[in-house]
This record gives sequence, structure tokens and C-alpha cells, in this order.
Amino acid sequence: MTITLDSLEPALSVRQVLTLERVLAGEPEVVAGASHLDRPVRWVHVAEAADVGVMLSGGEMVLTTGVLLAGDEDKQAEYVRSLHRAEAAAVVLGLGRAFPAAPDVMRRAAERCGLPMVVLHRPFPFAELTEEVQSRLVRRKFAAVSLSEAVRTELTALITAGAPLQRLLDEVARHSACPVVVTNLAHRVLGTAGERPAVDDVLRDWERIARQAGGVEGDGWIRAELGGRGERWGRIVLCGYRGDTATGRLLADRAAEALVLHRMLAGGAACSWEEQSAQSLLTDLVSGVVPARQLLPRARAAGLPVNRRTFVPLVVRDGDPARLERLLRLLGLPGLVAELADGATAVLLSLPRDQDAGALAAHFATRLRTETGPDHTVVAAAEARSAWDDVPTGLREAQHVADAVADSSAALDLPPVVRLKDVHLRGLIRLLRDDPHVQSFAERELDGLLRETDEDLLSVLRTYLATGRNKSRTAQLHHVSRPALYRRLEAIQVRLGVDLDDFEQAASVHIALLAHDAQQQ
Repeated sequence: MTITLDSLEPALSVRQVLTLERVLAGEPEVVAGASHLDRPVRWVHVAEAADVGVMLSGGEMVLTTGVLLAGDEDKQAEYVRSLHRAEAAAVVLGLGRAFPAAPDVMRRAAERCGLPMVVLHRPFPFAELTEEVQSRLVRRKFAAVSLSEAVRTELTALITAGAPLQRLLDEVARHSACPVVVTNLAHRVLGTAGERPAVDDVLRDWERIARQAGGVEGDGWIRAELGGRGERWGRIVLCGYRGDTATGRLLADRAAEALVLHRMLAGGAACSWEEQSAQSLLTDLVSGVVPARQLLPRARAAGLPVNRRTFVPLVVRDGDPARLERLLRLLGLPGLVAELADGATAVLLSLPRDQDAGALAAHFATRLRTETGPDHTVVAAAEARSAWDDVPTGLREAQHVADAVADSSAALDLPPVVRLKDVHLRGLIRLLRDDPHVQSFAERELDGLLRETDEDLLSVLRTYLATGRNKSRTAQLHHVSRPALYRRLEAIQVRLGVDLDDFEQAASVHIALLAHDAQQQ
């Protein structure tokens, strides 16, 4: 969309013009149309001709002494009606020889038409008013254009540098000084920016607000459509913009242009914005940096049902987020999916309270493992939460369970949905892995092997203990003969100074090895 200087709306309303110092010197009085003083003034025009309406294009504040209207009430009424038809912003009548007081005919006609009519009680040079308003309008128009170009330049530079969507929105919010929201056509929030309390206020009742603001701009709500090649796929909204409408529209249009370009350079993947939105929300939930209660508006605006729901936190190891999204849609399960760190993907299910959360989670996991194979996917879960404030703890628990079984030889024997009770000692060690006492214990117990970093012996020890000290199984898994395995086990016992046939000593070494492995992950 190309925006020129001529296409810009003015930044002054009738009310603002009447507060200018030069205008106040004429002692202005509004005698009609007082409820329409917020009309924008595009230009100021001095005209005495009775048929002035044919010379207007709309938005003008017309200044007149009425010298050609005096004594003819029909002309006076028609003068006002012609201004109304031409969509003039207001008419200003200088009182004097032609009209010592506001003519009733013009005043009544203006009131009926809703046209602001102002009279000046003191003689006033119209040239001064024209000069003052015109110069202000021109300065504001050029300032708006300059701002528009500055925003375009800054956003283009960010896109060229590979900045993410959030960085662009932050820049738009900085210029607009109000919350900025990007949505798809279903009003689902894909991104936000601005002061967090103000954004939360907007999102708290987003569904109603978005639909209410969807058709008509007002109260600083300024929209720009996102799309191209005849297809719309979203919109950006400046929420409660306090500047003039023309500048706000420029900002929104420039932001829209940048977002469309950002999407094009990303391959047109609009869904990636939804993924980023979900990732930001779930990452904040997992981290606990932002209280869950403060994240509730974001969750609701992102399309997650939150009222009277049961929440099931899941973490999937080696799961493709796009595949998980498709599976949720196929099964009709409402939820959010977001990729976390280290190959883990969080899935937060939101289920009606009358449904069996455990059964639905198991069904989801079974279908996923059927598609990917049990060797490739681990679905870890926390117990279902009925309160939103408990969701962060649940997500962290699910992540802990997923971490505990990562790269574990026991993963093949786990149920479709792995819970805390299924990871036993490994789960406990995972929780305590950063404790200095546990680290010191692991180094002390395994010092004879760690000192020479013999990975082959460590691997044999790991398999031997994981199989319950089954020598035949360990030899089979390492493709060695039993005598060769015995020699390696003997070397391990010598280096560690332990007897692996002794249950307590073997258990101590096993715990130390679990702690060592957990610390390496």
C-alpha cells in the first residue's frame, strides 16, 4: 500500500483548532453542532460565495463573514446545507456588519445537519487563522510521513538481520506507545508487544474485544490487514493508540508491510507464528519467571480453553511439533504445542472436566508411538491439574520425567505414558544431579574409571548394572564372549576397588553411575 502526503488525514480536530491562541483571541463560541467538535480538519478555506459547497472536497473548516448572505434567510439555510453536503468540518462566522449576532436560520440549519458552527465575537483577521492552521497541518503531515519512513527503515533493517517476529512487534510497540497484537483471522493471538500490564489488560477479555473492534475503528483501536495476492491471513491491531488517527494508521500500515515481508522471507509459514506464540507461553510457564496467573490472558487469547478445564502437561522426547499439532487436531484434543530445548516438545492438553484425562493422554501417546515407533518417542506426563496455577509445576514434572528416561536402555519397557512413578531411582538422581554432595559421591565412587576415561569399561558397567547384573545379557549386548566379559568386569572391580557381587557395593556404584550420566546430560 502506497501512502502519499495528499492521502493523509489531518491531525487537528475542530476542538483543537478552537483552542489555538490566535483563535482564542477572536473569542470563539460554538452555537451549533457542539457534539461534533472532534471532526478532523483537513484544510482551512476562506469563502464568501453562497455556493461554496461545490468548491470543497471534504474536511475543510470554512471561514466567512456572511457578507453575501445577509438579508436572505433562504441563502443562509442553503449555505449551511451545501457545507453539510460537501462534508465540511465546520463553519466559522465572523460577527460584524453583516451579522452582529449568530443568525438563527444558520444556527438551526447547522444543528439539524450536525455541522459545528462557531462565531467569533471580536474582529479577527482570517489570514492569521488560515496561516496558523495550515502550517500546523503541513508540519504534522510531514512529521507523520517522516515517522512512517523511519519505522519502515527500522523494520526492514530488522528483517534483513533475521530478527524474529517478537523483535519487530517490540519496535512497533515502541513507536506506537500502546499494546500491539497480531492475530489470525479467527482472532487467535499470534504475538503481542508493549508494556506487560497493558497487554494483559487487552488480552483478559480478548475474544469479545477483538470481535467488537473487528468492524469499526475507535477509541484508538487501529487495524491493518495482513495478506497478499488477494488472500488475507491475519491482522495487526494497535490497541488504544493515543496519537492522531492518521499517524496511527501509518504505523499500522508500515507494520503490516513489514510483517508480510517477514512471512514471505520465512517461506510463507504463517503457522510458525502460532508455534512461536505457543513456545513463548509454554516456556514462560515452565520457567516460572512469570506467575501463571499473569499468563492466563495470553493462554486464553492463544485459543486455549481455560475455564472449568483439566490440564494435562506432557513432554515428548524426539517429537516433531508439526506432527504433534496434526495429531491433536485429528484426535480433537484442544492444546498447545511448543518445542523446548534438547529435543523436548511440550504439549499442554486442556480437556473438559467430565472426560478421562488419563485415558485421553494414553490414547494420544499410543497413536503417536504407532506412527513413530516405540524406539523413537517417549511421552512423559505429570498428573492432571484442575487449577491453572498448578500447570507450571506439572510441566516441570513432565520435563523431569522425560529427562530421566532420556537415552535410557530401559525406555523400551516403559508404558506409553511415562509418569514420575515409572522412573524410580533414575528420576530421583536426576532431581539431585546438581547437588554438590551427589557430584562428589559420583566422582569418588567412579574415580578409578573416570581418571583414565575408559569409555568401554564405563559402557560395560552401565549395561551390566542396568540389566540387573545379568552377565549373559551384557555379553550379548556388547557382542563379546563371556570370558572376555569376565575379564572386563574384573578390571572394573580392580579399578574401583569394589565387589560387584556384593549387592550394597553394586548399588552404590549404580547410583554413582546414574548421577554421573545425569550430570553429563
